[in-house]
Amino acid sequence: MRTQTLCYIKNNGLFKRVLKGAKIAFIFSALIILSSCKSALLPSFSSQQQPAIPNYENVTAWAVLPDAYPENLKHWQTSTTALNADVFYIYPTLNIEKKDLRWNVPVTDSIQNDKVIDKAVYFQASAFLNAGKLYVPYYRQAHLRSYALFEKGGKEALNLAYSDVKEAFKTYLEKYNNGRPIIIASHSQGTTHAIRLLKDFFDGKPLQNQLVAAYLPGIAIKKNEFEHLKMMTDPSQTGGFVSWNTFKKNYYPKTYDKWFKGAEVSNPIDWDNTNDSERSDHKGFLFTNDKLYAKALQVYVKDGILWTSRPHFPYRLLVLGKKRYHEGDINLFWEDIRENAGLRVESFLKNQMISKNKD
Repeated sequence: MRTQTLCYIKNNGLFKRVLKGAKIAFIFSALIILSSCKSALLPSFSSQQQPAIPNYENVTAWAVLPDAYPENLKHWQTSTTALNADVFYIYPTLNIEKKDLRWNVPVTDSIQNDKVIDKAVYFQASAFLNAGKLYVPYYRQAHLRSYALFEKGGKEALNLAYSDVKEAFKTYLEKYNNGRPIIIASHSQGTTHAIRLLKDFFDGKPLQNQLVAAYLPGIAIKKNEFEHLKMMTDPSQTGGFVSWNTFKKNYYPKTYDKWFKGAEVSNPIDWDNTNDSERSDHKGFLFTNDKLYAKALQVYVKDGILWTSRPHFPYRLLVLGKKRYHEGDINLFWEDIRENAGLRVESFLKNQMISKNKD
């Protein structure tokens, strides 16, 4: 153990309950704001015993497999037809507790695993449920502090987390995929890993031919991040990626110039990177009471970030004063994403059929 000064990235009300009896949700609370520094005993990454390596041949290493959907996920399963694509989803950082000194979380941690199912899967992965068979591996996620302490153990923690994601994806390819079209979906830390996954397996490689789309919100993606994968600017386009980071209209985060300016940004309502969208175009966000609210948001595409109006819905006072909508990157546009993912799969399969007929 060694004493290390921690500048915590603090979450103000992350995953809080906003309605009596409502599920804990990914919703608009102010997130990732710098807090005061304090001293704490934090073991160095190298001195801390790391959690056991998961074995993705075992079904227990997966939060979701097509033949083992959790009950809460079935709530959103509306498609009765055969699904002709796969969705590989990588969840965001869920371990945010200051008192938790672990750099990485074991995949056997029941508390963290419950968060994966009840928060990430229910409010994020569910948007892709009817676009393809869903695969969600547990992985040894890095603690939130890994980003603030990137040069002091965070890099190693994130590398460890990615090693699990990579191994899970290799197992998925070998055991489950069978040449089917693939959607990569992620958020926040999940997107950190998804970027590396796309570079290792898809970018300019044969597997790129199976890529329907990569949905990569929650982390700024600089232009030319990929060599061959391109930003998609049409709702039916396939083979590339979309990405956005959501903030309140007229708000620029303090880290804007360093992290966001010049980044790729999609409009997750009309799927263009140049247009703004009116409230009338918004198809619906998923709130903590399990209801979808349509025509609730007006969005504006800025340089590297996405601005949104304050959500127009019965509980809008609950988000009064919120400026960072990071947690809502997916569920704010839940129905928009759901419909778009299905459209891109249809487009991919249609183009695939046209190509086969030409041959």
